Amino acid sequence: MKTAMVSKASAMALAAAAGLAALPAAAQEAGDFQAKIMATAVLPDGEIDTVNLDLVGLPAGTQTEANDNVVPTVAIEYFVADNFSIETICCVTQHDVDGVDGAAGTELVADGLLLPATVTGKFHLNAGGVKPYVGAGVAYFIWLDDEPGETAVALGADDFSLSDEFGFVLQAGFDVPVSESFLVSVDAKRYFIDTTATWFANGAPVIQTEHNLDPWVISAGVGYRF
Repeated sequence: MKTAMVSKASAMALAAAAGLAALPAAAQEAGDFQAKIMATAVLPDGEIDTVNLDLVGLPAGTQTEANDNVVPTVAIEYFVADNFSIETICCVTQHDVDGVDGAAGTELVADGLLLPATVTGKFHLNAGGVKPYVGAGVAYFIWLDDEPGETAVALGADDFSLSDEFGFVLQAGFDVPVSESFLVSVDAKRYFIDTTATWFANGAPVIQTEHNLDPWVISAGVGYRF
């Protein structure tokens, strides 16, 4: 399902590029800033990679997945050279984690509130009116809030935590100038980052699992260069 959504977003991005490519390009220069406001689809994985502790007896074949979300994002970018910039983003996204396969229909994590602090370096190309770029960087996922899901509470869990973790990110996208200062932007990031989930009962850990988050983060919006 997530692959289909990524493919659909890519097709929309190509259509946007085709429609705007004929517009006059405005060259960015060293010292420029760009600020973007984007609508962002966050498409995490959430599957269990390793079970470290299981005092409850999880059903055989238990697996998990995190739900998708769409959130507003602000990106701030500084050009340290004409074709190279540093970008950071600001957003908060909320996700549940549900059981699938051996635990289908269970809610294990409720309202996990994530701040995906991200910094990337981007190399920009010129292709007529479209300015594609590729980038890479680092991320630190900070969980601002996390609660055991309804099913976990019913089974006796009274506390829960997700570990904050470092990871890295790959990035690609394009900007299309519509004037000297304004632009339209489409961006795709793939994060490679994990987290450790721990459920507690009476203050003691009873289940601990490691999860692959590895979200696709796909954005589209408008920007202003100054």
